[in-house]
Amino acid sequence: MAGLSTNAIALVALLSVLFTSVRSAVDYDTAVARSYNSGWLPAKATWYGAPNGAGPDDNGGACGFKNVNQYPISSMGACGNEPIFAGGEGCGMCYEIKCEYSNNPSCSGQPRRIVITDMNYYPVARYHLDLSGTAFGSMARYGLNDRLRHAGIIDMQFRRVPCNFPGMKVTFHVQRGSNPNYLAVLVEYVNVDGTVVRMELMQTINGRPTGYWQDMRRSWGSIWRMDTNRRLQGPFAIRITSDTGKTLVANNAIPAYWQPDHAYWSNLQFY
Repeated sequence: MAGLSTNAIALVALLSVLFTSVRSAVDYDTAVARSYNSGWLPAKATWYGAPNGAGPDDNGGACGFKNVNQYPISSMGACGNEPIFAGGEGCGMCYEIKCEYSNNPSCSGQPRRIVITDMNYYPVARYHLDLSGTAFGSMARYGLNDRLRHAGIIDMQFRRVPCNFPGMKVTFHVQRGSNPNYLAVLVEYVNVDGTVVRMELMQTINGRPTGYWQDMRRSWGSIWRMDTNRRLQGPFAIRITSDTGKTLVANNAIPAYWQPDHAYWSNLQFY
């Protein structure tokens, strides 16, 4: 720090401490929100989209999931602010939500399950869930769904729970724009932890798996990609890791002659 005055050095040191404190607080918030052991946490709830809709007009969202209005999400999706969305690592996580009579007289106090499908860019609280109209209304007492939605912003509680998608297998959706040198894959319907924090790919060359796992990079949300100067050769095996360290290996997950904008179902699931 040659050339800096004593005051300037002190200011740099103070800013460093403040930055570290803020970073630690953010990490702490994320760890708490993602924990199965945190119990009910206080949050603010809002809603967006159609009153009885899935949120986004295109039934998608910042996680990249498709058709969130259909089973298994069934319009029960939510935008999480950064401690919950966590740069995409929170995509697919499941939470129970509720609001009590003390929060609003229209609240039922009964837990309802939601899936993180989108990003909340304008939080109004430390934890803020911007729910689909359907999810927000589900917290109401019988027949008071619209009255609760008219409240706009309410206090509520949430806690992480395992996902349960009966009848669903992990699905790999090759994204539009993929080509032999660029492969982007959306992973959907991950049971239990709901999210993937690592995704690896193994190529097949001359009819034999290489035995070498290559890390894919998170592109955005729940979409992972691989860029390469050499032509990728399938079929591809894919290994996914959830945030609690569980792994699944899907052999021949994506065929040699795959097509962009096409979903490939595995026969695997976390239990």
